[in-house]
Amino acid sequence: MTAEPALKIRDGGARMDPVTASVIQGAMENIAVEMGHKLMRMSYSSIIRESEDFGAALTDPAGRQLCETPQSTPLQSGPIPGYIEGILQIFAERGDVLAPGDVIIHNSAYHGASHGPDVAFCVPVFVAGNLVGFSVTTAHHLDIGALSPGSCGIVDAMDAYAEGLQMKALKIYDAGRPNGPLWQMLRDNIRASDLVVGDMEAQIAAARIGADRFIDLIERYGLATVEAAYEDLMDYSERIMRDAIAALPDGRYNARTFIDGFEDSEDPARRDLPIEVTAIVAGDTITVDFAGTAPQVADRPINMPLKGTTDCAVWLTIRSILLDTAVHGHIPQNSGLTRPIKIVAPPDSLVNPTFPAPTIARFCSGNQAADTLMKALGQAVPRQISAGVGNLHVVSFSGIRATSHWVHMEIHEGCYGGRFGKDGLDAVDTLYANTRNNPIEDIESHLPLRVNRYELRDDVCPPGKWRGGIGSIREFEFTENGGVSVEGEGHVYPPWGFDGGADGHTSALIFVPNQGNSVPLPSKLPNKMARAGDKIVMVGPCGGGYGDPFERDSIRVVEDVRDGYVSIARARSDFGVVITASLELDEAETEKLRREQRSH
Repeated sequence: MTAEPALKIRDGGARMDPVTASVIQGAMENIAVEMGHKLMRMSYSSIIRESEDFGAALTDPAGRQLCETPQSTPLQSGPIPGYIEGILQIFAERGDVLAPGDVIIHNSAYHGASHGPDVAFCVPVFVAGNLVGFSVTTAHHLDIGALSPGSCGIVDAMDAYAEGLQMKALKIYDAGRPNGPLWQMLRDNIRASDLVVGDMEAQIAAARIGADRFIDLIERYGLATVEAAYEDLMDYSERIMRDAIAALPDGRYNARTFIDGFEDSEDPARRDLPIEVTAIVAGDTITVDFAGTAPQVADRPINMPLKGTTDCAVWLTIRSILLDTAVHGHIPQNSGLTRPIKIVAPPDSLVNPTFPAPTIARFCSGNQAADTLMKALGQAVPRQISAGVGNLHVVSFSGIRATSHWVHMEIHEGCYGGRFGKDGLDAVDTLYANTRNNPIEDIESHLPLRVNRYELRDDVCPPGKWRGGIGSIREFEFTENGGVSVEGEGHVYPPWGFDGGADGHTSALIFVPNQGNSVPLPSKLPNKMARAGDKIVMVGPCGGGYGDPFERDSIRVVEDVRDGYVSIARARSDFGVVITASLELDEAETEKLRREQRSH
């Protein structure tokens, strides 16, 4: 081990010189990047390999995050501190002890995990016999042994036990020795086990790589130096966040939105569910209070674990709005960023359920929690938010070939609302999703599915000075018998418009049988059998508009018409822009029409 540089400790100041701290920061971030690349390239399933629905991070011995891979989704790397806290809690309760060579598998939604299919593999890192941290990978798995195929669209689970295997801080490697019975249990209880277990083995390999690189870093600089560096880095990230919060006007900022819930249910407690947020800014701290949010749905899995979903929705939204990378540059992503943020969530509510309330389909409701917080913060920083965000469909396709299951998970993207100075982003995963879409070529080469259509919606451009993002349409056709299930949102409530902008447009699902009439489907669909030739059409939402649409640059409206986003008729009625049959701007008529509108 090399000699350690002199540490500089002073009251309120840094523990070490900033150059060494920056070098160590870069080294830790590169470790996380390598973990992410190795995991992505070693994985079998498209949800990890193509969509990049995974996370990788290093933590200290208490679970404080030191760095994360930038390929990750916020809903994968964000919960990792909670995973470690949950593992340490369970180990303490059981009297278990961590040892070199251990690998822990963990997916308990009530002990830090986001939901059951997001499984973590944690490698404790030891130096000279002392625990110095954890190397952790997380990933969404295609099946976890729940009541129906796939690990999404399980919207009829009545409790946590119906959602699949619960692995609470189990040693899948014990001091370097594989736990054979546990591995066998996984293979025997998971559909498409070759894919899923292969992905799990890739996670373990990537986590071990992270542990080895972390040990190399400590041996190069010394443990005291590395610890001092990451303490300084967390303090730095905390100061940046506190400064951003302190720039806000003190006050209480409230917003309320609704989720569909189970729109086809006869039980009013399962549908039209409010999410209410009050953001309380006081100096350099912010409290996010969810009082007024709907009670938990005790027998349906759209509840959001406080640790792993609700907290990540809050952190992501505040981080994105107040510390936009385009303005602030690179900021170390670590647990220091969350210190100035307090979350208050009523027990037994949609955002803080009590076990065994099911949680596996918490994805879209969590996205709506983030969107509601953004709406509240728009009152304080109107130029730093987008208008209402279009939510997602998470679709599970599955079937059996001979005696083997195949499973595919499709995240059908939403879109963003308009922003100050910019239109909303079209057809992208939103907020804490941040995954890539699956290439059509990859889907059709591996699965008995054909993608017949993939296109933006026509003539639904949400009006605003900066228009809302436009959703996509994706049509899947089964080439063999199979099944489909969906967890989604936004069929009832459109994304909200902001500052005079119009609301966006709702999404939809349509089942088109090979024989018979088309059938509209709710946003949450339990497993539905399909035959070869049957089709599922997914219609994405459109985000809210931002600002008065009659102030939109008329040339941009003309371009939207030429691109097919807006019809000539809607350009006139929604934006006050008159366009000729040859798709040219009629400036005189446009000015006249807009002048008449302003006079009203």
